[in-house]
Amino acid sequence: MLKVEQIETFYGSSQALFGVSLKVRAGEVVTLLGRNGMGKSTTIKSIMGLTQVTRGRITFNDIEIHHLPSYQVARQGLGLVPEGRQIFPNLTVLENIMVGAANRGGREEPYTLDEVLEIFPRLAERLKNYGNQLSGGEQQMLAVVRALMTTPKLLILDEATEGLAPLVRKEIWYGLSVLKARGQSILVIDKNLDALMKLADRHYVMERGAVVWSGETDELADNEELKARYLGV
Repeated sequence: MLKVEQIETFYGSSQALFGVSLKVRAGEVVTLLGRNGMGKSTTIKSIMGLTQVTRGRITFNDIEIHHLPSYQVARQGLGLVPEGRQIFPNLTVLENIMVGAANRGGREEPYTLDEVLEIFPRLAERLKNYGNQLSGGEQQMLAVVRALMTTPKLLILDEATEGLAPLVRKEIWYGLSVLKARGQSILVIDKNLDALMKLADRHYVMERGAVVWSGETDELADNEELKARYLGV
């Protein structure tokens, strides 16, 4: 579905990514792991057309997208839950959810309002509240639901649960597990390794703008040296 091949990305004269490659197949949950500042978010921004790729190639369902502006990338069926949520504070929860509703993934049965609220029922109680009246966890759920209402072929989450209370994190991980069971393809950045190991099929570990390891969950679970070297605090 998604294929990133040897991409390089710069911020001005400073190189941020050094030949990053990864794949996400249909129906998979894949993670990007690593400490802060290692290029995970830049990789996501490069995929979404928010930062320019200077070398390499990104394809989505065999269509080259690395040269497209971000709005055209989104129209291919990629739904982003950005770091920092970026909901509309002066719109109600319902307006936030519906403002970008579409069927960009071209599914026969696109996500409906009732369906996404069943996955994240806390929002059903907040439909008339404004975005700035929500807790941080509720805002994160809203950002996920807003992306789902575009019916994405691939859902991308940048820092899925960072800074959230444990109970809210549990609700979000549960929601993502429901989406996985329904066949939703997901690419996720997060630091909660235990939750990711239960959810994800494959993992990519980044260090200093490059992928230094990739493999399946069982392989990562057994590799204590790798976890200590690249993922420990």
